[in-house]
Amino acid sequence: MNLKSEIDYFSELRLIDKARLLNLFLHELAEEARGTYGPGADQVHDGAHLRFTNELVHRLTRVIEQLMAEDAARPADDVLMRMLLSPRADKVAERLVFNAYRRAIQGFESFDTTVLMG
Repeated sequence: MNLKSEIDYFSELRLIDKARLLNLFLHELAEEARGTYGPGADQVHDGAHLRFTNELVHRLTRVIEQLMAEDAARPADDVLMRMLLSPRADKVAERLVFNAYRRAIQGFESFDTTVLMG
């Protein structure tokens, strides 16, 4: 994965499409995180990576809200993408993110016109 090209791609998206892509990424990340626990509430076998996922979800849901509100105080696109896609010392966490991001990008379509009903 080429980090610069991912930053460039994300930077060219409209705000709503950035929010949509991040939302899709979070959906895929939650899917990845399912591997950290078993079927029972007391069957967490990888608490560190479950917590990592939760912290990432916490940060990104705030960014999505900032995108939707057109908040100028939101993190810059390159900062956000580096936070997600830069190599990590923790290779399991890196794999969780990369797998989720790869599936999100593959399933993402940027539309010229997005219609919001409401």
